[in-house]
Amino acid sequence: MSDERVFSLRNPWFTWSVGGTIAIAIVGILIGFIWLPSASSAFGDRGLWATICGAAGVPSSWYNGARANAPVPSDVVVLPPSPWVHPTADSIGRGATIATQNCSMCHGVLGTTQVTAPALAGQYPDVVYKELRDYQSGLRQNAVMQAIIAARSNEDLQDLAAYYSSLARAPAAEVLPRGEEPDANAVKLAMQGDPERNIAPCAACHGQLDRKGAAPWLGRQSSVYLAAQMHAFATGARHNDINEQMRNVARQLTPEEIDGLAKYYAAMP
Repeated sequence: MSDERVFSLRNPWFTWSVGGTIAIAIVGILIGFIWLPSASSAFGDRGLWATICGAAGVPSSWYNGARANAPVPSDVVVLPPSPWVHPTADSIGRGATIATQNCSMCHGVLGTTQVTAPALAGQYPDVVYKELRDYQSGLRQNAVMQAIIAARSNEDLQDLAAYYSSLARAPAAEVLPRGEEPDANAVKLAMQGDPERNIAPCAACHGQLDRKGAAPWLGRQSSVYLAAQMHAFATGARHNDINEQMRNVARQLTPEEIDGLAKYYAAMP
């Protein structure tokens, strides 16, 4: 039997094989990209096109240049080998003096956990430096912080980063009642994310799985503070995240998920 006769529409086996393959593909596309996503609560009340795009892992709308005049995004912090890898005692001492005089009222004498201000003790030095610099440049807004940081030199910012990173991390801001387990959905979002909604796991940037530069350690922070920051990212009120990473994630989270994640990290041992 020749190849020409096998691959011919007159050959019923070939016709049925091709037709069956196409039919299975169409049914698979309908189930995988329309029916299953529509039945999933993760997609909420989004339209059909947004549902299909979400299942395919692509955006439902593309950049059209409308945001060309948006504020310049925060740039990436490049960390040199020093002074933070092995900070000198002089640098830590200068940072301690500045912190005691200007920072302890809100962040505690040793940078320990507060309710509405972040715990800075043991925080990564690049995180502290970046946020101080963003306050100074106006990328991150806070009337109190900007007034304190405005006239500080770059060396002052580095010394503060060195000082706070040298401290031991505070204990958990909140403790779960005995016998109570962390919220399962919060743990899943933190460790696995939600690919259907293009949500990367928090731990991929903030530690536990991996860490990206200038991404803070979230464990043991106040849940009030963490939830407030995620809501600020979601609304765009805070916009000093590099390449809008946090805004893109926070916009996809429900208020309940934000609260759950904040309490999960607040109680982290």
